[in-house]
Amino acid sequence: MSSRIDKVNSLLEYEISKIILRDFTFADAIATLTRVDTTANLIEARAYISVFPSTSAKSSGETKDEKTDKIIKILNNNVYDIQQKINKKLNMRPIPKIIFVKDENVREAARVEALLDKIKRLD
Repeated sequence: MSSRIDKVNSLLEYEISKIILRDFTFADAIATLTRVDTTANLIEARAYISVFPSTSAKSSGETKDEKTDKIIKILNNNVYDIQQKINKKLNMRPIPKIIFVKDENVREAARVEALLDKIKRLD
């Protein structure tokens, strides 16, 4: 990966996370931007979102996947406003089109951690 792509990813991650923190409040959950992957031609950037439900979220009857899908849908519905704020803030062209997606790496890491913990208890 080129140095420019790395810099663009880092800059977008910083700016998008500030916008999410400042402009969005999600009931019973914490949405975290885990990483941004920009295509080599700078046309599109995938922003990976991980959601951590609070303890009271279990009482709402929604599963973690449903809550994550709901938050990603909210973010994608507001992507135009987010994109406009980034366009005003950053002095670069082209600015990649942002697409919010669910980060599956966090779930996989948790599964591996659970398996390692289980193996450790067996010893």
